[in-house]
Amino acid sequence: MATCFIGMGSNLGDREYYINNAIKKIRAMPGTQIKKISRIIESPPEGASPQGPYLNGVMEIETTLRPYQLLQELQGIESSLGRVRTVKGGPRTIDLDILTYGGIRMNEMALSIPHPRMLERDFVLKPLREIAPEIVRKLKKQKATKKKWKSSGILKRCRQ
Repeated sequence: MATCFIGMGSNLGDREYYINNAIKKIRAMPGTQIKKISRIIESPPEGASPQGPYLNGVMEIETTLRPYQLLQELQGIESSLGRVRTVKGGPRTIDLDILTYGGIRMNEMALSIPHPRMLERDFVLKPLREIAPEIVRKLKKQKATKKKWKSSGILKRCRQ
């Protein structure tokens, strides 16, 4: 089983309804158990399109699903709750993001783990710190180390 952290957000319609139903549907996913759920916080929208405030939270799950299987399940939940992808960064009934998946690091067209912008978003960091402060510290340390290596040329020399 892999330990994963999932970000949740909603800013259309009955936001609490969408968050609660997403949680219910994640509980029913095959090979998956919810371990912890943060408090749900309200946060202002980010992006250019005008939209209302979000409700956001983070959950810790354990799952036997592989990363792309998990992504497919989460996108199925989003679709079942009326998520329509029309405008990037636009309003949505529900948004479910894989923030981390065990110790896996990947950067592919359809899926990047850890989530590439999670450390820049207070609406992710605040709930994640609540349930897993050690994960935030670990990811920030890894990012700082990578940035240090990149600026010193170590990463470039390692790739040669």
